[in-house]
Amino acid sequence: MPDATTPAVFAGIPNKNPSLFRRIRVALGDPAAWIELPEGGIAIVRDIEMERVRHRSKAEKVYCPADYEPDEKLDADRETATAQAVAEFCRRQQITAARVDRTLPYLFAWQLQKSGVELTYDPDLGVLDRRQKTEEEIELLAAAQSVTENVMQKICETIAGCDAASDGTLMLEGSVLTSERTRAMAAAEFLARDYSMSHGAIVATAPHVADCHHSGEGPLRTGVPIVVDLFPMNNQTRYWGDCTRTVVHGEPSDTVQRMHQAVIAAKTAATEQLRVGQTAESVHLAAIDALLAAGFESSRGSVSDNPTIQHGTGHGIGLDVHEPILLDNGGGPLLEREVFTIEPGLYGRHDGGVRVEDMLVVRNGAAQNLNMLHEGLDWK
Repeated sequence: MPDATTPAVFAGIPNKNPSLFRRIRVALGDPAAWIELPEGGIAIVRDIEMERVRHRSKAEKVYCPADYEPDEKLDADRETATAQAVAEFCRRQQITAARVDRTLPYLFAWQLQKSGVELTYDPDLGVLDRRQKTEEEIELLAAAQSVTENVMQKICETIAGCDAASDGTLMLEGSVLTSERTRAMAAAEFLARDYSMSHGAIVATAPHVADCHHSGEGPLRTGVPIVVDLFPMNNQTRYWGDCTRTVVHGEPSDTVQRMHQAVIAAKTAATEQLRVGQTAESVHLAAIDALLAAGFESSRGSVSDNPTIQHGTGHGIGLDVHEPILLDNGGGPLLEREVFTIEPGLYGRHDGGVRVEDMLVVRNGAAQNLNMLHEGLDWK
């Protein structure tokens, strides 16, 4: 494992690289770099972005590539020029070794190595610091989850309040309510709140919901569970919400009610394990044991006709909607202030699917749930 006192280099496009954005704090679409020294962080960004980065980041110094022009001059290509400037900064500061994370572009690695900097890959760099959130980050995630729940409630209540045609198809304002139309409604609601559904959303019912990540297609129907999974990003803070609820228009079948009871029991069991001193695997196994005890089987890797278990119990969340670590087999020790989703589910072609998902913070004692919305099937 590399020495933590060795300087670390992050580089790339901040609006595409959450680990770099977490340091730069401006979602730049141009190349940027961050050199993490024992005395503080150094940012190298385009000249017209320097003032914003000075204002928003905690950088000790903010430079532009022209401040560290090498003897061979800067290339006209912005990314190449930024990489050259990083290498020149290291040369002038007599930095001969650096730690890098999994996202470092090869262009930067090549320029650094060409200038004599020995690079060491650090698998924890940009991972551990993002896993263990600050209280400020938890507040940003809570705000994102609150907006997500607000839209979730509106969507589920809209579905529940529809009319049903003679064939069971749901009708909204005289037109068929489809998965696609419902997702568009959710996207519009989030856009009005300055959130983006850049990865889409899930509004899925039988038979498509048997594939647990199917986004859903076609008309929605009465009496059949509809899984609504919304995961928007706040366009300003870039932190994500992620919430799933299941809604049934009309009366759910006995099987669906049994599925729902099992999923809630699994979520409760997993939540009780989500605390410092436990592992991500123990959280997952608590959920699985509850689902198995209710009489359901696992079919991971295959779609089934009858309701089965198809996925892990949850994932980390922050500046990405899916962050390490997973609440799944092999998941290691939990850290204080990690934030996870817990989302057990059951899925089948015949009866449809049921999933309920909350966002929770790992604490020394009981986990802190950032959700307030009810977990039931009835949204009238």
